[in-house]
Amino acid sequence: SEMLSMLDGFSGYNQVEVSAADQHKTTFTTPWGTFSYKRMPFGLINVGATFQREMDLAFGSLKGKCIVVYLDDLT
Repeated sequence: SEMLSMLDGFSGYNQVEVSAADQHKTTFTTPWGTFSYKRMPFGLINVGATFQREMDLAFGSLKGKCIVVYLDDLT
């Protein structure tokens, strides 16, 4: 017998830290001050590829054996 499970990560991008050396690249200014992200925000060009790389590192030894990883979806 076989079993299939599917998981969808919650706010996956927001779980990835932005390096302190790169936080200045996410700086934005509002009427209330200037801010930068400490966690990976949605909307940047490479967030999908960066998040996929993090997931590949986290589940690398299981990929192809018992898990398929596509962004924040685990099957």
